[in-house]
Amino acid sequence: MAITIEAQERDMAKNPRQLRSAGILPATIYGKGKDSVSIQLDKRNFINTYKNNKEADFEFVVGKNKYNAKVQLLQVEAGTQQEMNVEFKLV
Repeated sequence: MAITIEAQERDMAKNPRQLRSAGILPATIYGKGKDSVSIQLDKRNFINTYKNNKEADFEFVVGKNKYNAKVQLLQVEAGTQQEMNVEFKLV
């Protein structure tokens, strides 16, 4: 069963640092033969959910599109252990 997480299309007018300072985590959804999609997530909500189940499938509704994906990579800054970006692979 997939865990539903609220997501929006990424605001490309803001750089990732601006998003993170506002509590938003930049993310990308990709899959073989599909165009990648840049999204943004509520950081606290995603991290709390992910920490409880690292192998979970996530479901995102972005605009009129629905995506089911798994976390492929959670990029963390080495010095601060701050989450920087997450990559999801379609399942």
